[in-house]
Amino acid sequence: MLKPKVGFVGFGEVNTPREIIERKCQRAIEWLESAGLEVLSTAPVSDDPDGKDVRRAVAELAGADFDLLVTCLAGWIPSHAVISVASEFPQHPILLWGLSGAVEGGRLVTTADQAGTTALRQTMEDLGLHLKYIPSFQDAPPPLSKIATFAQAASAVKALRNSKVGMMGCRDMNLYATLYDGVSLRKRLGTEVEFFEMLEMVQRVERLKTEAVAQVLETIRQKWVFERPANPEVLEKGVKYYLALRDKVQERKYQAVSLIDVDGMKKLLQFPPAMVFMLLADELNVCTIPENDVLGAVTQLVMRALTGQASAYLEFYEFFSHGVLMGVPDYVPSEVVDGLVKVTPTSFGGLAGGLLNTSRLKTGKVTLCRLASRGDHYTMHVVTGDAETPQPWEEAGWAPPAPQLPGLEIRLHGDMEEFTQKVYGQHYILSYGNNSGLVKDFCGLAGIDVVG
Repeated sequence: MLKPKVGFVGFGEVNTPREIIERKCQRAIEWLESAGLEVLSTAPVSDDPDGKDVRRAVAELAGADFDLLVTCLAGWIPSHAVISVASEFPQHPILLWGLSGAVEGGRLVTTADQAGTTALRQTMEDLGLHLKYIPSFQDAPPPLSKIATFAQAASAVKALRNSKVGMMGCRDMNLYATLYDGVSLRKRLGTEVEFFEMLEMVQRVERLKTEAVAQVLETIRQKWVFERPANPEVLEKGVKYYLALRDKVQERKYQAVSLIDVDGMKKLLQFPPAMVFMLLADELNVCTIPENDVLGAVTQLVMRALTGQASAYLEFYEFFSHGVLMGVPDYVPSEVVDGLVKVTPTSFGGLAGGLLNTSRLKTGKVTLCRLASRGDHYTMHVVTGDAETPQPWEEAGWAPPAPQLPGLEIRLHGDMEEFTQKVYGQHYILSYGNNSGLVKDFCGLAGIDVVG
């Protein structure tokens, strides 16, 4: 997760003692830095008649690289001075932050910071600026958590611009919930989806060097716990497919990857790709999801940019009155595993020779998300809950004894009936903790409606 960069400009009118404005702005910068933000600042701006402060601040900030602009009012100032600066950065998210006064000698000394912010809030919104208004309360600590959340959302919006998803094949199993519209996705989030053929991967396998295969085989033997011995030929084949995809990912700089699973690798290559996904996720640190799920992959990119987490996919198996049983029939990234990564050779239906991840998943507070679209209108479904180790369960069709799939029983915070009427697809993206605030700030900046 990237450290958010904020451009900072403080404001205070010419009639307020300059030392007070400078002192308050410097303290605000120190607060932001203590919240984990990288601050690029310019000297405070006043409403001087010639507009020299405005021109100087704009010139200094125009050459800087930052994710959002903090317009920090350390006192009353006529609105035009703030608007003159903020309007020069219409593509940046803008935080309108009003500071507060202090009690000195038994008296509250104020510079009327909130007179300035309240005169600005509506106007800045009406100007179409990407605004977040967060005033300080005089009798409470500075709102650093809210500011840091908005800053991370702004950083994520920037990170999604020019992001790239690699998609081997298209529309696995002829599913509808995995489809997307390329033009509106690029317009809304800046994400490009790039397709390539499975044949290219097969051709790359033929050119691999033996020593590279041996190195990865040694890695998985050290990192994975094999509950039963696996066929060495299966392991070698999986490593070769991974290496072929690794080269493609690195060449094209994909941040997320999906593969045609059932109708591609399983049907045509007779190889379940679970171990390939595991290696891509853990060794390359890219987001992975099966079945050509484009918007699932984009949801992963959003959640990774917001939280820094692996953003694993899970799919629904059962609904309960209190929540859901979610799991995966193939793999999870090691980051969400509680303990050691466990794998076992097994088969499903008529397809043998696969390697299945059977790891136990971490529990605790979680957030589930899924991006969806109708035409060029995008929505994000976000819910929170408490993830618990599930009761013993199995999916019918696995060779006996049926493996215990990685899964969680999640007690959702909210009404299950409402949840079922809003669900967007079989794949939802898991992150740990309550990240709904981050998601809402991100969606507000990206023009995406939030459903919860």
